[in-house]
Amino acid sequence: MDNKLLEILVCPVCKGPLDFDKKNLELICKIDKLAYPIREDIPVMLEEEARRIESSE
Repeated sequence: MDNKLLEILVCPVCKGPLDFDKKNLELICKIDKLAYPIREDIPVMLEEEARRIESSE
């Protein structure tokens, strides 16, 4: 994931920062507990495509 892209992307729900999960190829919003998938190097920033995560992740 390009660091410059990561700096400008925000969660579409809360507009908060995202963390890159390299292992699972996801962008994580800790505030909303959502993981947005990255498919073919493209972040899918749709709430309906995100998966809920547990607070321990």
